[in-house]
Amino acid sequence: MIWIGDVLVSRGEGGVYNERMLADARVWDPYRSKLAALYHVGKGVELEPSLKVLYLGAANGTTVSHVADYVEVVYAVEFAPRPMQDLIEVARRRRNVIPIMADATCPETYRPVVEYVDILYQDVAQPDQAAIAVRNSVFLRGGGYLILMLKTRSVDVRKDPTAVFDETLAALENAGFSVLESVWLAPYHQDHAAIVCKKPEIRGE
Repeated sequence: MIWIGDVLVSRGEGGVYNERMLADARVWDPYRSKLAALYHVGKGVELEPSLKVLYLGAANGTTVSHVADYVEVVYAVEFAPRPMQDLIEVARRRRNVIPIMADATCPETYRPVVEYVDILYQDVAQPDQAAIAVRNSVFLRGGGYLILMLKTRSVDVRKDPTAVFDETLAALENAGFSVLESVWLAPYHQDHAAIVCKKPEIRGE
C-alpha cells in the first residue's frame, strides 16, 4: 500500500468523488471507505498490480476506484440502478473496472463473465452476509483472500453487534476459511467490522 506519512493514497486519475489530492496521488479517506479504514486500524491484504478482485456491493464505485488504482482488474457487482450509473462512469475512466449489474446473492447469474480471482471483497447490507460470501467463494482461487465488511446491524438489529461478529466468524470457519484478521472499524465506522480470511489451497491448482 502507498502511504504519504500517515495518509493512505492511491495513484490514479482524481475527481471520482471530489477526493483530495496529495503529491499527485488520491487520498483514500477511511471515513468514506471501509477498506481504507481497515488499513488504518488493522493490516488488511496488500494490493498488487497482478491481482484480480471480485467486489460485491460496489455502490457508486468510490472504493472500487481506489482498488482499481492498485490491481489488474476489478469485477464490480452492484444491484441498485442509481449507484450503477456512477459505477459505469468510474468504469469508463478506468478500463480495468468491469461493472456487473447483478444480485450478489445469485452468483450463478454472473458466473459466465467472472474469472477466478485472488481477492473476494464483500460490502453488502444483507442479513446473510456470511452465506453470500461462501456462495461467491466459487470464484476465489485456492489460497485467495476473502475480505468481508460486516455490517452487524444489517444482519440483526436486535442482537448485540459482538454476538453477530462472533457468529459470522464461526460461519466462515465452518465453511473452511482460515480467519487471519478480525477488527472493528471504529472510530471510522460504527458497528462495522472487517474479517480477513484465506481460502484453503486446492490440490492440483
